Amino acid sequence: MDPLMAAAARALAAGDPIGALKRVALRDDAPALALRGIAMAQLGDLARAKALLRRAARAFGQKEAVARARCLVAEAEIALVSRDLSWRPTTLEAARATLDAHGDGLNAAHARGLEIRRLLLIGRLDEAERLLARVDTAGLSPALRTSHELAAAGIAMRRIRPKAARAALARAERAAQRAGIPALAAEVERARALLDAPAARLMARGTARVLRLDDVEAVLGSGALVVDACRYVVRTGPAAVPLARRPVLFALAQALGEAWPGDVPRDVLLGRAFGAKLVDDSHRARLRVEIGRLRRALGTLADVRATRSGFALAPRGARTVVVLARPVDEAHAAVLACLADGEAWSSSALALALGVSQRSVQRALDVLAAAGKVQSFGRARARRWMMPPVPDFPTTLLLPAPVPTGQS
Repeated sequence: MDPLMAAAARALAAGDPIGALKRVALRDDAPALALRGIAMAQLGDLARAKALLRRAARAFGQKEAVARARCLVAEAEIALVSRDLSWRPTTLEAARATLDAHGDGLNAAHARGLEIRRLLLIGRLDEAERLLARVDTAGLSPALRTSHELAAAGIAMRRIRPKAARAALARAERAAQRAGIPALAAEVERARALLDAPAARLMARGTARVLRLDDVEAVLGSGALVVDACRYVVRTGPAAVPLARRPVLFALAQALGEAWPGDVPRDVLLGRAFGAKLVDDSHRARLRVEIGRLRRALGTLADVRATRSGFALAPRGARTVVVLARPVDEAHAAVLACLADGEAWSSSALALALGVSQRSVQRALDVLAAAGKVQSFGRARARRWMMPPVPDFPTTLLLPAPVPTGQS
């Protein structure tokens, strides 16, 4: 590597893209194109960065496998930052294997970190945790160590382990200080603010209050019967009944949980579960069927007892019943919670992250755009949606589960 290229690479590693561009901005050889692409990505011009990296990868060709693999890893990171989750993970895995085989351990570790971040973003926590455990942190640079600890903190947040998350963020902060890169330090601060943001709303005995993640952990460990409307689960301690794919049953469970220890009239349950405005005998018959299904689904956790006017939830082992809901009562809160990270999302990426159809996401975005809550830029496949982060808005901490859309 010639002196100018070496100096540009050192500037990029230190988080100084302007310094790197001063040295290679007028060069069109493959290494310079790659460095220019990374510099443009650090400056936020992702479209230009992607074009430069693709030019660099073509210029390197198949004979310079390591350099080409580095370009592919950089392009994968741009796709992740721009929330283009359709970028093929097999391409990133192949690039990582090439780097590993040629002894480029640092860039291979960076590629592994991108795989983990993508899995974390779409809620595949088990896979992300397995990959994270396989990373040898001893050889990581301070910048990569920061990213590693941020991923560990993200998994801990979604597992509702706030103490582990805070410990990981403390390690990330120390690593970011050693790296001396302001953008990394800012990312750690954003993660810390996310950990301290409202994570859920507790509804019990007709009252409601906002909880942080530490409070959510305490509620889940209290022994209460928890109807979790953030994850679509009914649980008592470690015993859990997932209802994400049975939305009618969950709607009934939530209505009964909110009313406990009282009952819910049949007409109210029909409206909550089926959206029925004009009730007839067929609706009442269907309600009896769904209540029977809910009894079987809850098993040993709770019973559903008939009352004179409707039905009531009767926990078997727990002393109390609470409902965990999202902090903001918004019909499209799941979409808004993803957009609250401040990044630009495509509708396909939102659909993948939330586990729903792209058409459902598009309808939600149209409604939110009409209300002025989101905005878009670009057209057709390049269209992206975003919103500025706002205080006291539901975070993505409790959103790895699919949003129910079908019928039970």
